[in-house]
Amino acid sequence: MTEPGLTLDERRAQQAVHARERAAHLASRDQRAPRRSVEELHAVATAAEKRFARSDTDEVLAWVAEEFGDRTAVACSMADAVLPHVVAAHLPWVDTLFLDTGYHFAETLGTRDAVEASMRLTIVDVKPPLSVIEQDTEHGAKLYQRDPGLCCDLRKVQPLHDSLQGYEAWITGVRRDEGPTRASTPFVSWDDKNRLVKINPLAAWTFDELLAYAEEHDVIVNPLVSDGYPSIGCSPCTRRVAPGEDPRAGRWAGLDKTECGLHS
Repeated sequence: MTEPGLTLDERRAQQAVHARERAAHLASRDQRAPRRSVEELHAVATAAEKRFARSDTDEVLAWVAEEFGDRTAVACSMADAVLPHVVAAHLPWVDTLFLDTGYHFAETLGTRDAVEASMRLTIVDVKPPLSVIEQDTEHGAKLYQRDPGLCCDLRKVQPLHDSLQGYEAWITGVRRDEGPTRASTPFVSWDDKNRLVKINPLAAWTFDELLAYAEEHDVIVNPLVSDGYPSIGCSPCTRRVAPGEDPRAGRWAGLDKTECGLHS
């Protein structure tokens, strides 16, 4: 993290060192081993799901760092930077995939920029093949209202699928307390849709534990979280959540939809 109380010149010098360290790590990745076959990865996931069924975050991530190394990607929506912060303690400069849908809140984009400038990770912006304007031309304006499933597929699911093909494992911030559809989330599983190992190291955490970790470690949190948005997605499809509501009640409110398709 950038240290508080520094002068502008000191901040610039610190960020220059930060950028050089990231570039040096990226250059070293030329030595990575080839990606293992789908069959090999499936066997790894099956064994690990049983092995880590009653494990904890640090034990799982220590195994991930040893088993997959730089073939690991973190998916982060930038509601907060707790997940990449926890992962980077085991995998410095880990690729952190941000789905740049074109519909994000300004606060979410600002969080992404602040995270990239201050944390030991590598932001990878994952963009859909069509811009918002191009999608409006091809499918009509406000597709998210008329067919939210298709909009999510075009702007999130397919771009992420394509980006994950060079990795062996991806790490998500899915937690069991986020709602009924996520209540049985394991630490490790096989992702048949994307054909790689899926890791959920924060599965057993509560929302309060996540916020406590962020405060203790001075981790960046999207300002919308303290403004009534415990789950943050694209701005047209996200509203504030009332006290006592399910944390994901603000996602696709009024629609028969609870997931974007990334985790289903």
